[in-house]
Amino acid sequence: MNGPRRIGQSVPDVAGKVLGKRGLAFGALITDWPSIVGQQLSLRTAPDKLSFPRGKREEATLHIRAMGAIALELQHLEPQIIERINGFFGYRAVARIKLIHAALPSAPSPVVRPRALTMDEEIGITATTAAVEDEELRATLERFGRSLMARPKRSPPPRG
Repeated sequence: MNGPRRIGQSVPDVAGKVLGKRGLAFGALITDWPSIVGQQLSLRTAPDKLSFPRGKREEATLHIRAMGAIALELQHLEPQIIERINGFFGYRAVARIKLIHAALPSAPSPVVRPRALTMDEEIGITATTAAVEDEELRATLERFGRSLMARPKRSPPPRG
């Protein structure tokens, strides 16, 4: 069928290409990592991979990148981190954590406090994602939209 498609039909195709085998759950984990584990821990760790058992979409192993002494701290915090991740997803998505002793993918960016969204922005996000039938996908897209909208506006580079 040619012609316009509903956004809810297009998003899985686009998101699937972007996130590959990692899936939407991993995308949500990346975008919300600071709110899940806390700002300080998120500056020194990064989710690397979410491995589900064959044929299942729960009880995954979360691979986390960490360097040096933070790895020991993560071992002690593993039960709390798993609890927070599963609370975030609303089901037992992660059963265990595997630490990867490696540098973070990129240098941590400075802490920037997101601004509060206006009522019009909130309504716009909700209206834009309303057609998405999958609840998990819609919630993930709304969180992603809010995170983009809440970024402080950058001024254009100087000319000349």
